[in-house]
Amino acid sequence: MSPLFSIKPEAVKIADPGDKPAIFRALSEIFAQSWDIDAAAVLERLEERENLGSTGFGRGVAIPHARFPGLARPVTALLKLRQPTDFNAADGMPVELVFGLLSPENSGATHLHALAAISRLVRDEKVRDALVEAPDAEALFGLLTNATDRDAA
Repeated sequence: MSPLFSIKPEAVKIADPGDKPAIFRALSEIFAQSWDIDAAAVLERLEERENLGSTGFGRGVAIPHARFPGLARPVTALLKLRQPTDFNAADGMPVELVFGLLSPENSGATHLHALAAISRLVRDEKVRDALVEAPDAEALFGLLTNATDRDAA
């Protein structure tokens, strides 16, 4: 597992929320269920950050992120969308993979390092394609775990 962020099997889902606001709600629920934090507070923080500019990373990936009180280290959730969804990404492509990242409120460089680790992961064409093609959440988690273990080595 990446030393830069934590992810759990239950924080990896495949769904079809429908639109960008529904994606943020689904991501907030995943964080709430997986990390025992308040979904409404997560949603508020993610939306505040998104209002500054789209977190659509490009190439079918979005990385909504925020700093959040009470966390000891960055935590991640992955939502694979059954239907690519418009996310106002810089390249105009719809999003298929949504990596949520929450970092401790005063994390500074730690937050940026975790974002960079996710960015490196999805820039790897083979890893990105494997994640998009994964048949279920268990396969997604396995791919993600293997890829972050390699990245950390």
